[in-house]
Amino acid sequence: MTEPITVTHTHGESVTVASGGVELLAYVYKPDADPFESLKPYTHPLRTLAGNVVSGYRPNDHRWHKGLQMTASHLSEQNFWGGNSYLGPEQGYRRVDERVGSMRHDGFEEFTVTDDRLRFAENLTWVENGGQEWAQELRTVEVHSVEPAEGTWAIDWSIRLTNVRGEELRFGSPTTAGREMAGYTGLNWRGPRDFTGGDVFGPGGRGGEGEQGASDLMGTPAAEAPWIAITAEHDDVDGHSTLLFSHAPENTEAVHASHWFVRSEPIPSVAFSWAFFEEFALPPGESFAYRYRVVIADGAWDRDRAETYLKSHGW
Repeated sequence: MTEPITVTHTHGESVTVASGGVELLAYVYKPDADPFESLKPYTHPLRTLAGNVVSGYRPNDHRWHKGLQMTASHLSEQNFWGGNSYLGPEQGYRRVDERVGSMRHDGFEEFTVTDDRLRFAENLTWVENGGQEWAQELRTVEVHSVEPAEGTWAIDWSIRLTNVRGEELRFGSPTTAGREMAGYTGLNWRGPRDFTGGDVFGPGGRGGEGEQGASDLMGTPAAEAPWIAITAEHDDVDGHSTLLFSHAPENTEAVHASHWFVRSEPIPSVAFSWAFFEEFALPPGESFAYRYRVVIADGAWDRDRAETYLKSHGW
């Protein structure tokens, strides 16, 4: 049995979703103040049905990490991730303000609320640092399956990106630029401090306790592990929470193969990386699309619980 939701849209700023007296998420599309952090929409806070926060915002190690957000760390020598840019093994990370791009909110072409589901389709433009419009994005976000008996709710996030630059766009990551096992890019989640050292696991016996589980799954193709989960015990309350990250089935047919970027130490972070080990090019006028699901759950899940949930909640 699903629970009703309440949606509040503060026009020009944010969309919040609540259920059972708990604000489950805030989707913020009003630009933040610092262009160096790559101005773009983000989702924070994310909370479980019990009210426990499961996202981090502007942590002191990476001020540009903001909950759940779409990123592109290396895009034709621009940085739509925010913060320092990786310039190769010899120079490492450097502050290069003129490399940092932004994603402009252009409006909602759909905004539908029912008793137990929110769906919106948002138009955005990816703008390089000099002001040129490089890509147009149609982003669809759905909040659904609020199930108190299971202690769960879910958010689906899809992207369709079209190259409007006039020349090809090349998508990469720090790994494609020379840094080993740093393939972060694409939809990224930053966890709160109490998820540091959390257990990471995936299908087929992959993963395990703490950072070892993250190391086992780092760089794994989505075709081999279509989902991963991270579970941790909170600092301020007696309890655990679990986040389950899943690729939609059609992602295996997307423009480029995805791999998991995942850490629980020194920082908790998961990315559906679309360019981990190799760059890919998007020609002018062409588009690509991906679809993802993030399940937010109370309690410490195991592999069986994750697989049972995924089997009972289809796409």
